[in-house]
Amino acid sequence: MKIYIASSWKNQHAVEMLSRMLREREYEVLSFVENIYSEGYASGDEPFDFEKWMQTERANKSFDYDSQGAMTCNLLIYISPSGKDAAAECGMCYGQRFSGKTIPMYALYAKGEDFGLMRKMFDRWFDNYLDLLIHITDNHKN
Repeated sequence: MKIYIASSWKNQHAVEMLSRMLREREYEVLSFVENIYSEGYASGDEPFDFEKWMQTERANKSFDYDSQGAMTCNLLIYISPSGKDAAAECGMCYGQRFSGKTIPMYALYAKGEDFGLMRKMFDRWFDNYLDLLIHITDNHKN
């Protein structure tokens, strides 16, 4: 089972920890955090200029990785609160339902979450990550 985690860089550590916990349970996890580091996004070699980076092939590869991850996963987890990019990834995943694919979508609620009506695209919201992990383990076998 391939799991994509949609979130924000402000939740980097939560993405890394949840990725590790899911992998310990033998799930395949697509991590935008790990991918970005492999693309050299945060190399530390020079001051980072996001607009300049957006024009690079590395940015194109990251965009493709995130888009494909959201559209081809078997399960999507959204960690809140996040921003527009994560919301777009959730929309890409949800949109697969219109072509006959039903990809489960779960969300972790956190203070500051501002998803409005579109929160209805998620199958379930969880208040804590342990409940989410138990639910996935019990309901989504590899």
